[in-house]
Amino acid sequence: MNYQETLTYLYESVPMFQQIGSSAYKEGLDNTYALDEYFGHPHRKFKTIHVAGTNGKGSCSHTLAAILQSAGYKTGLYTSPHLVDFRERIRINGKTVPEEFVVDFVDKYRSFFEPLAPSFFELTTAMAFKYFEEEKVDVAIIEVGLGGRLDCTNIITPELCIITNISFDHTQFLGNTLAEIASEKAGIIKGGIPVIIGETTPETKPVFINKAQKVGAPILFAEEEHLLHDARKDENGQWVYQTEDYAALNGKLGGLCQLKNTNTLLSAIRQLNKKGFKLFENDVRKGFAEVTNLTGLMGRWQKIGEHPTIICDTGHNTGGISYIVEQLINYQTYRQLHIIIGMVNDKDISGVLAMLPKDATYYFTRASVKRALPEDELQLLADKSGLKGKRYPTVSQALEAAKENAQENDFIFVGGSSFIVADLLKDYCYQE
Repeated sequence: MNYQETLTYLYESVPMFQQIGSSAYKEGLDNTYALDEYFGHPHRKFKTIHVAGTNGKGSCSHTLAAILQSAGYKTGLYTSPHLVDFRERIRINGKTVPEEFVVDFVDKYRSFFEPLAPSFFELTTAMAFKYFEEEKVDVAIIEVGLGGRLDCTNIITPELCIITNISFDHTQFLGNTLAEIASEKAGIIKGGIPVIIGETTPETKPVFINKAQKVGAPILFAEEEHLLHDARKDENGQWVYQTEDYAALNGKLGGLCQLKNTNTLLSAIRQLNKKGFKLFENDVRKGFAEVTNLTGLMGRWQKIGEHPTIICDTGHNTGGISYIVEQLINYQTYRQLHIIIGMVNDKDISGVLAMLPKDATYYFTRASVKRALPEDELQLLADKSGLKGKRYPTVSQALEAAKENAQENDFIFVGGSSFIVADLLKDYCYQE
């Protein structure tokens, strides 16, 4: 099989949550342990940092990877979902896993894993760990896929655990209260391994404290350290942070959510240096300022067009959308706001729609995944929230309509789902 044939095999032969949702979810770690045993426990051959949380874990994971590789460490990065190409999930020093490795891995080991019938994520995690072992990385940033306690990345014994925040998402698996969700995320906390909690609420903080005390893990709350003192936007619209350790720290990633992420990262950097990593000021500055170039991160308040301004963001739950809405309200320079939105059918759709500004012009659409909510159903739900607009069968058609309607000083936002952003980047950016 060639690369595209291999991807087709993976997508069709193993259940993929990204495409079909809950029916791809497999509770328990039996398959993970079986794969890990077969490959000789590859994750034990390199250091790891484990990152969980409802929102912000992608930005934190990529920024940490950028800092570590700037410091000279051969750095693996395992994240999900991908936006344009499967290989985005597995990187070393920003470079995606070669197509040949993916093809060879499937061809060489399918006789073993086919009888197991692993999920797509279980198999991809095994592939990532095997690749990092073969390439002899010094350290790998491992992003949790879903939850924490039963996530197949949770077999690692990391140097540091990070839990960014807790919001409502994947409630059908993780629970219907913030405390229940926090309990699942807290499942990555392990004895003797320091854990940094980025944000808490009165419901979640006791959950983390109790779990850390139970297993004997040092716990640190980033919001109590106050390492981020101030933040402002420069003339290019990028953050400039004043911090306890670094004056005028330039951040490439936009969006209000990056203030919380940065505060969490500053605590993580301190802890990693205490653990023996050598992350100097120049490394930190380069990692923050060049994270997208160093790691290939996309879709975080990413500007893809001007006149009119076109911004996309992968925020897709009430926690993530709250930051986006605040940012849109505070963005004072546009004449009219246009919002291209699509969602998947297992999210709190009504909750998200209720948060969106009612004075925008809407373009309701759907992503090219089976989980996508049909655009006509989305429009009906949006109408109940007072949101007015038209529907379009594809993201590209919605974007073309928005561009035709918009004037040069208008603002077009594209989001509601990672998959909407993925379709945008495939159909728009990569054809420019």
